[in-house]
Amino acid sequence: MDIASLLGIISGISLIVSAIFIGGDIHNFINIPSMMIVGGGTVATTFLTFQFKDVYAAFKAAYFVFSKDKEEPNDAVATMIRLSYISRRQGLFELGKIETKSGFLKKACGLIADGSPENVIRAALLTEIESLKMRHYIVQDVFRKMGLYSPAFGMLGTLIGLVQMLSKLQDPSTIGPSMAVALLTTFYGSLLSTMFFLPVAGKLKARTIMEVINLEIMLEGSISILENNNPITVYEKLSSFIPERSRKPLTSIDLKADLKMNLRDK
Repeated sequence: MDIASLLGIISGISLIVSAIFIGGDIHNFINIPSMMIVGGGTVATTFLTFQFKDVYAAFKAAYFVFSKDKEEPNDAVATMIRLSYISRRQGLFELGKIETKSGFLKKACGLIADGSPENVIRAALLTEIESLKMRHYIVQDVFRKMGLYSPAFGMLGTLIGLVQMLSKLQDPSTIGPSMAVALLTTFYGSLLSTMFFLPVAGKLKARTIMEVINLEIMLEGSISILENNNPITVYEKLSSFIPERSRKPLTSIDLKADLKMNLRDK
């Protein structure tokens, strides 16, 4: 699991729960009707906005992001260096026989092995990257919209509670408890938005950016192999995608390792 995400979730929930315990009884913060309004309303509106397959893909992607480590650009550079060594020793045609979990890399190798010109390879791979960006944007937008809907339904629940409270003004003893219940829906909506939905959308966006960088490394690496399959030249070109302090030296790359790039695709 992604350590930063785990720490964020644990620390956030711990601080909120601790503040509740310090200030009073946690049972005062539990109200089933409020949960139904915020949770049910957010889910219903999300399904009204998006197709079921998009919502399912969003939660599947969220699970993937929080349970899997991100693919490092250094790994993508190392993969392209290994391909350049293979093409240099055995010829470009051998790249068509490469076994890899990445459909993008498999497509790039197939185009190179088929002798496709640079403009065809670049156009095909850029189309793949742009399509991936659009698919991921929809996934991110699901959580962004949920981050907007949940506070709105929290306010709606508060208004419902206030109306019910005002209808019982003849009994002053009910005003305090009724007001507390009315405010709980706003609490639930704000909690879901700021603690879960918007952070998940941000995490998905960050992962998409990292994945696009990896794909661009593969794209430029494929063009470099086609033009000049010198591993040193390929390395110098692709390492520019990585901050200097984070780059792994060419000598540290294991040329016999498997091509393990396994970028997510939806």
